Amino acid sequence: MALPRFFAAVVACALLAGTPVLADEVQEIDQQYRAGELAAALDRADRFLADHPQDAQARFLKGLIFADQGKVDDAVAVFSGLTEDYPELPEPYNNLAVIYASQNKYEAARHALDMAIRAHPGYATAHENLGDLYAKMASIAYEKAQALDSTNTTAQTKLTLIRNMLGEQPGKPATAKPLPDARQSAPAR
Repeated sequence: MALPRFFAAVVACALLAGTPVLADEVQEIDQQYRAGELAAALDRADRFLADHPQDAQARFLKGLIFADQGKVDDAVAVFSGLTEDYPELPEPYNNLAVIYASQNKYEAARHALDMAIRAHPGYATAHENLGDLYAKMASIAYEKAQALDSTNTTAQTKLTLIRNMLGEQPGKPATAKPLPDARQSAPAR
């Protein structure tokens, strides 16, 4: 299942390492990605990474491209590799959380967001996504309470509030939704 394109918010090129030529190449990959030219951007990223395999920005873009192409396992591999090589960067953890949440792997998503916040306590996107994740988990718990006791009006009221907050339609069971603003910014050194 492909992650919605709406996750491709802003990918700032903050981590443009080295020379202007390298920065220009990564910027051009980013422009192709933003234009929706995913296959061309991926090909260009692969060629660039063949010569610069540790470039975090290009690797991050490759992960975004994979996610948009619906190649979730490949995206997870890229973002996981970035967390191993650059544990100080919150963005790869945040993107892992989005993928895990879209797969209903809420504990893995929570852990990834906790790691993003540890890496950068001021990373507002991760805090917001953590709040959305907790709201989603609460929605599931309230649905379970309703299923067990349909007369529980307190649980129904709370469920309605959370569904409204999450933008879910009343009366329908909650479905897994990816977290908003998953890719607000790119890694920075």
